[in-house]
Amino acid sequence: MARVIPLTPASASSAAPQPRVPKPDWLKVRAPGSPSYLRLKGLMRDLQLHTVCEEAQCPNIGECWNHGTATFMILGDVCTRACSYCAVSHGRPAPADAAEPVRVADAIRTLDLNYVVITSVDRDDLADGGASIFAETIRETRARRPKCRIEVLIPDFQGNEAALRTVLDARPDVLNHNTETVPRLYRMARSGGRYSRTIELLDRSRRYAPDIPTKTGLMVGLGEERDELLATFKDLREAGCGILTIGQYLRPSPEHAAMTRYYHPDEFADLKRAALEMGFVHVESGPLVRSSYHAHETADAYASAVR
Repeated sequence: MARVIPLTPASASSAAPQPRVPKPDWLKVRAPGSPSYLRLKGLMRDLQLHTVCEEAQCPNIGECWNHGTATFMILGDVCTRACSYCAVSHGRPAPADAAEPVRVADAIRTLDLNYVVITSVDRDDLADGGASIFAETIRETRARRPKCRIEVLIPDFQGNEAALRTVLDARPDVLNHNTETVPRLYRMARSGGRYSRTIELLDRSRRYAPDIPTKTGLMVGLGEERDELLATFKDLREAGCGILTIGQYLRPSPEHAAMTRYYHPDEFADLKRAALEMGFVHVESGPLVRSSYHAHETADAYASAVR
């Protein structure tokens, strides 16, 4: 049985202040500062680009940037939604920048990247949710770096099927859309999101472009139960999703959704086994796993498994 690390003792009053529980050893990472990290950070600033690595306070930024890889965040750094778990700023964003796809593609060429992830904030203020900018970023990258594989981590486009098709028609190598949590917690965690819309998006992608793998990610530690996670796995498999990532939710600040507990690595291994038994082709499950973490290796493993 895995060791459970609750953040609040069961006997304590919910109103009583609780001492801060230190992170377990398996969640401690080295502060970034390698030459590769500093070079990539400088390039992002010079090209006026954003990365989800920085905006979402990803714990793996040092490792990934040291290897010269990053997840580019297009369409600005201000989200039109205010999800309670997310560290990205929310409010009224600036107009979409039509020149941004070229700058992103130039950065990818400059870094000689072979695999990139392109994601964005939610842009509910745009008619297509920013789908055309995703598509143009794919095309500009292909023109400058033909051998680079491209994964897109897209928002739900408010259920706009035409917007989804715009992205798929640009032929990304992987279509990723995060589920984030179980249905019961959507109202609390995902402002503007709908669980049914997420499942629908993944199903539509599979039906429209069956040769493009679909991928999704879940956080644990928001108060979900194991049987709820298993039921969500089942829904995702029925929608044809083949790649799953499972990672620990880490509260960005006291203003964000509370974290109920830390999951032990053994629990992540148990969830991985359960997901694979349901038919997922590839599963990454661990405390530091994020949707884009080891994305290159994940795509390789998926391709090998379906050959």
